Amino acid sequence: MTWAQKHLRLTVEIVKSSDDVSGFVVLPRRWVVERTLSWICQRRRCVRDYERLSEHHEAMVLWAMIIFMGRRLARSASRQST
Repeated sequence: MTWAQKHLRLTVEIVKSSDDVSGFVVLPRRWVVERTLSWICQRRRCVRDYERLSEHHEAMVLWAMIIFMGRRLARSASRQST
């Protein structure tokens, strides 16, 4: 958390569920993390533990997000041009 504050100027907040509430409760911003993990897991090499080094897996996650965002940007650019 100190690294995120120092280098990225982000505040990391851990959202915990309360013990007195039963059933489903929406936690703030939790869906953003779940959605992003879902996008990453759509790539074959990110689903299983194929890589031996964590740096290799980090690179595969980076490539997965680059591909995803590139396709998303291309799709929005084609919508704007028509």
